Amino acid sequence: MSQEFNSPQLPAMGLVAGLEEEDRLLLSGYGDFLPVQEGQVLIEEGQKQNSLYLVISGILHVHTDRDNKRTLIARVTEGESLGEINIFDPGSASATVTAKSFAQVWKATREDLESFITAYPEAGNRLLTALVAEMSRRIRHMNEKLVTVEAEAAYQSFWG
Repeated sequence: MSQEFNSPQLPAMGLVAGLEEEDRLLLSGYGDFLPVQEGQVLIEEGQKQNSLYLVISGILHVHTDRDNKRTLIARVTEGESLGEINIFDPGSASATVTAKSFAQVWKATREDLESFITAYPEAGNRLLTALVAEMSRRIRHMNEKLVTVEAEAAYQSFWG
């Protein structure tokens, strides 16, 4: 990020690591840099969600609250992103995201990203490729978790 807070730039991390510095500077202008205070809710489960978030600094927790029980889904830190699915398939947030420490995030709506991709197709293609790769990694990870849970359930039903 640049030294001047009034003109921040996306650092070479996470989804935008594969973009040239000039492309990251251009992309920075298509979204908003947001300070998120400790304890502040960034995304609320069940609410409309159509934005991509890149965590520049800080720690965020992704969780659900059901039957008076909070379940931590993920701990998101510097360089990680949130909201990729809703860029392609806008809908409701499947979980709540709360800052566990002061954080700075970059937020871009679907319209912001479409405008960037139209204006800079080569850089936009690299960004879309990074988004699909991140979503693929998450699907693979969830599949591995599901297999583990299913195996444990089968073991418990047989031996339990």
